[in-house]
Amino acid sequence: MTDPADTPHDDTLRPHVFDGIQEYDKRLPRWWLLTLYGSIVFAVGYWAYYHAYSIGTPPAQALEKEMAENAAIAAKKSGVIDDKTLWKMSHDTKVLSAAKVTFETTCAVCHKPDMTGLIGPNLVDQEWIHGGNPMDSFKTINEGVLVKGMPAWGPMLGRQKVAELVAYIFAHHHPGEEVKIVPGWTPPPGVMPVAPPSPPPAK
Repeated sequence: MTDPADTPHDDTLRPHVFDGIQEYDKRLPRWWLLTLYGSIVFAVGYWAYYHAYSIGTPPAQALEKEMAENAAIAAKKSGVIDDKTLWKMSHDTKVLSAAKVTFETTCAVCHKPDMTGLIGPNLVDQEWIHGGNPMDSFKTINEGVLVKGMPAWGPMLGRQKVAELVAYIFAHHHPGEEVKIVPGWTPPPGVMPVAPPSPPPAK
C-alpha cells in the first residue's frame, strides 16, 4: 500500500515562495513519526526503569561494578599483595614455618630471633617507624631503608618471601590494634651497628 505521505500531488502548496520555489505542505513520513514516538516511549520507560523506580542498575553503575569485579579477578590471578592478603597469610602455619627460616637467616641479626629488636627496631610492640599496616612493612622490607642501613630485600628474596616475612611479623599483631608512629626511632645506647647481609652477585 502506498504511503499517502509519498504522494506529493495530494498535498497542498504552502503559500510562501522563495527564489521562485514553492514547498508542499507534506505530512511527515510514517517511519519518521514511528521513530519519534518510539524514542519517546523508550525514554519514558528508561527513566522509569532506571531512575524513577530504581528497578534496574544504571549502565554507568553496572559498568563500574563489572570493572571492579574484573580488577579483583585480575588481581587474584596476578598475585597482588594487599593488607587483607597479608593478614590472611599471618594465620597460615605453612607460611609462618617458611618465613621463620627466612627471618632467622636474614633478619634476626638486626631484630633478634624473638623480634624484640637490636640495631633494628622491635617488631612485636605497637611502635612503628614507617606505618603500622602490613603493606607499610611490605614496602619497608621490599625497598629497604638505606639511610638506616637496611637493604632492599625485594631484589634478594622476591615478593613472595617478603610477603611471608610480613605475615610472620604480623602474626604477633592483630587488625585494629593501637599503633604508635615513631619516625625518629634510634637504636638503644650502646648497641653497635650490624652490617646487613650482602646482596647476591649479579648474574
